[in-house]
This record gives sequence, C-alpha cells and structure tokens, in this order.
Amino acid sequence: MKSYIPEGYQSLLSIYDTQKAISLLKRLFEDRLGALLNLYRVSAPLFVAEDSGLNDNLNGVERPVSFDILRSDTRAEVVQSLAKWKRLALKRYDFHPGKGLYTDMNAIRRDEDELDNLHSVYVDQWDWEKVILPQDRNVEYLKATVRDIVRAICDTQDTMQAIYPQLGVLGKLSREVTFVTAQELEDRWPELSPKERENACLRECGTAFIQGIGGALKSGQKHDGRAPDYDDWDLNGDILVWSELLGRAMELSSMGIRVDPASLDRQLRLAHCEERRALPYHKMLLAGELPLTIGGGIGQSRLSMLLLGKAHIGEVQASIWDEETVEICKQAGVMLL
Repeated sequence: MKSYIPEGYQSLLSIYDTQKAISLLKRLFEDRLGALLNLYRVSAPLFVAEDSGLNDNLNGVERPVSFDILRSDTRAEVVQSLAKWKRLALKRYDFHPGKGLYTDMNAIRRDEDELDNLHSVYVDQWDWEKVILPQDRNVEYLKATVRDIVRAICDTQDTMQAIYPQLGVLGKLSREVTFVTAQELEDRWPELSPKERENACLRECGTAFIQGIGGALKSGQKHDGRAPDYDDWDLNGDILVWSELLGRAMELSSMGIRVDPASLDRQLRLAHCEERRALPYHKMLLAGELPLTIGGGIGQSRLSMLLLGKAHIGEVQASIWDEETVEICKQAGVMLL
C-alpha cells in the first residue's frame, strides 16, 4: 500500500506547535501509563550483541542492522524491539511482582516492505514490561491491562484537546474495548485478508483488542507473524483504533503475556526454531530463571499522529522516504520532517 493524503487535508497545528505538542503528549502519556501499570522509566540499549539471543526476530525474516566494534570481538545488532531485553532487565534490576519498567525504544527496520502513512524505516515506541505472578497468566489479566492502556491513551487525548481546542474536531476515541480473537475474525470474514478483517471490525467498534496472534488459524494461515520466544500466542494481541481521517484501522500496540518454559518449548517446535534453545537467554527461560511477565510496545509516532490529527507518520518523525511518497506529500502540501 502506498502513501496517500485525504482530499482537502490540512494540518490542525503548525510545524512549530506540532513539535511542542509532540513533546507534551509524550510526557503526559508516559506519566499516565506509568501510574496505571505501576511502571518506572529505565535506560535501554540501542544495540545488543549478535550472539546474545536478545534481539527481537519479529516475523523471522527481517534483517537487523548489524556492525562490528573496533575495540571488541563482538558483533552488534541494532535492536528491532526490546521484547527480550526487558525481561532480563527485570531480573537484573530486582523488580518484584506488580512492578515494571518502560523505556524509549528506537529501531531501524530496513526490510519494512510498506512505506506508507503508518509505516516507516524508523520505529519509535514505548517498550514496557511488568513482573506478574503465575495466577496472572490468564485472559482476564490480559484484558484488564489492555483497558488500562486504552484509558491512558484516552486520558492523554482529553488533556491534549483541552490545551489545543482545535484538536476537538477529531472527536473522542472509544474507551470501550471490543475483545475479539483472530479466529473469530476469520470465521466471520473468511473471504477477507487479515488486514481487511481488521478494517471491517474497527469500522464497527472503534477500539478493539485482537487476541491470539502468531499461531496458525483453522485455515492454516496466521493472522500475523509473531516471534515464538516472547509472547504466548494464546495470551497476546494487538490494540487497534479506527482512524476516521485515513479510513482504516490503526495498530497502536502489540503486547501480551510472555512465554513461560512450557509455552516457549511448544512454540519453538511449532516455529521450527529449535536452534534457539542454545542461546543464553533461551537457556535461562527454559530453566525457569526469568520472571513471569507481561509487556509490549506502544508506537510513539503513531499515537502522536492519531491524537494530533496527522495524515502521515512523516509529519511527526524524521525518516527517509521513497521518491513517490515525497512527491505525493509535496503535491498535497504536507511537510515531511
């Protein structure tokens, strides 16, 4: 899908006010998220050792950006997310059940095959992770956490619209979350692609959490890819909202209750990734040496463009774009940062 700008689109904020608003929005959301989920901010790495097993493999086909280090025999990879690093950090920093961390995650996704309104080579998100108890590894705990995240988003929108009244024309996001499984979407719309199912669902409900992503559906197809070694595919999902401006569903967060030794063992077999058992991180997890956790990522640029009424992610982040995207935005009078 290529970038497009809706007919008649004009930014609600000037470039100067946009920069001020992004800074305020991020502070407001971080504070609200931290308060609702009991999270504390920590520093995080931009890169990790290639042989550590800590990098996120995403769908298993994306190539991480890697480089050698002059004064070391180590080869490093720019993180694709901090899904595994966070869990190890919770153990190292001695976090206890009910407490967690969040951090800024910046990544380069050089194999991103969709450079459009929502997708960029540059990824910025809040990565968060929280220690839980064995009895918390259930769907109800997952749903309660999703509701808290949506509450943080909506509370941030309310404050932003009070400070910038012109944003009021965007309306309000739905605080009511519709919970639906990927299998239920396939059952209802078997003739549609996964993304088309998401659009059909979100057009109806406004805010949804699509559960059960990573494993094969009854059709044998996956709703979407998910690495086998961080989320439990039975206890995960995506938070999506409907963007009236773009006329499509917008994914804001990928999250879930993380694998325990049993679910990691099963998912490594299903994904044909048995070789990962030999990596240091995976050895620790299979041995039960890491805390049980829930966590995810929340897109900073996507949340900014949604709450500020922007048509293109390039209006709220600096990246590199193909010539077609640059020309489309130029013709529409949209300035890419």
